[in-house]
Amino acid sequence: MYWDEAYKGKPPWDIDYPQPAFQALIKSGEIKPGRVLDVGCGRGENAIMLARNGCDVTGIDIAENAIADANAKAIERHVKVSFIVGDVLRMDRLFMEGEFDTVIDSGLFHVMTDEERPVFARQIYRVLRTGGKYFMLCFSDKEPAGYGPRRVSKAEIEQTFTPFFNIIYIKDTSFDSRLGPDSSKAYLLSAVRK
Repeated sequence: MYWDEAYKGKPPWDIDYPQPAFQALIKSGEIKPGRVLDVGCGRGENAIMLARNGCDVTGIDIAENAIADANAKAIERHVKVSFIVGDVLRMDRLFMEGEFDTVIDSGLFHVMTDEERPVFARQIYRVLRTGGKYFMLCFSDKEPAGYGPRRVSKAEIEQTFTPFFNIIYIKDTSFDSRLGPDSSKAYLLSAVRK
């Protein structure tokens, strides 16, 4: 499987620290302590940061290699995070309805196909409690075409999530990657479950 292969090495998105956009959400108080799900958590940097800031965190990723590394990292850093291997398009088989206060997504939505997007949005909606928050960081259509994942427009984000969420904002920001800080243009979505 592609994702397991990617994690046998060091993929470009796999930085050894949390994404600054999520660090800022903690600092501003937009993400508060509570039950948090990190979808597409990779090797767990964002999840570990959230746990260190008082959140009860679960991380899910389809890549077994990434989850094994995330578990080892959490143990090494003496941080409690529940990391599980699973498919975010089938989270209804793993989590109860309304189980989480917050869901974060760092670079997962932009790898979804057109067909997967509404399924993904429904799954996020289902695992969040009413009034729960969803924060998503994705590649922006302002990033020039070329290397990297599919670019996403604000209109596509709105179209996908508006049926299930009240959108608070879609901000211009950036991704850090192994190419350097602020290396790719991104959007940050803040949305609340209807």
